[in-house]
Amino acid sequence: MKHSKILLSATLGLGLAVGMTAMPAAASAPPAPTGDTSEHPATSGYLPTPGDQAANKAFFKAVMKSVKAKQAISPRAASVTVTYDASQAPTFAAQIASSAQIWNSHVSNVQLQAGGNADFSYREGDDPQGSYASTDGHGNGYIFLDYAQNQEYDSTRVTAHETGHVLGLPDHYEGPCSELMSGGGPGPSCTNSNPDQTESGKVNELWANGLAAFDKTDFMKAS
Repeated sequence: MKHSKILLSATLGLGLAVGMTAMPAAASAPPAPTGDTSEHPATSGYLPTPGDQAANKAFFKAVMKSVKAKQAISPRAASVTVTYDASQAPTFAAQIASSAQIWNSHVSNVQLQAGGNADFSYREGDDPQGSYASTDGHGNGYIFLDYAQNQEYDSTRVTAHETGHVLGLPDHYEGPCSELMSGGGPGPSCTNSNPDQTESGKVNELWANGLAAFDKTDFMKAS
């Protein structure tokens, strides 16, 4: 789904339907980011638009920009570490940790780890448009996890899917449940939270040979 932030914002999400269940009573978190969403209404379909795909690419490039700046001292590193901050999404701490472990076990050229001076962060709250990833176009990005969406859909799948955008994968809502980046396309009954072999291969290709690949490889499609 789309979410309007500031002029340079680029956003994306699982493309899930609106009108889900309420936020967990025990959750206490900062409110969802605000902004004028009138020009970007929620959609009930799962097919990505050209704008969504552009937002996917923008978020990936923002993360790459942040990582590249920090990794400049080790330009020949065979693998890259992408650091995240989950402190603003305490309700989803377990899902975030699981998502990092899932991706780390499926790819070798890039690894996710929690830490300071993060390349991106996770946030939580209520948003009728669901979960999404956002960047201001200047190397600052975050993944927003919506309470209601994470109740209707498998929360680890939602989180791992959004994290896939960090690693360079676009949405592919028309894909089967076996594809992580099909997101909400297969429906709430799909609980697969693992990328398939093609998705893992694309991530490894994007991050091949450390950060050198960023200068040579364009954004890759997952199918």
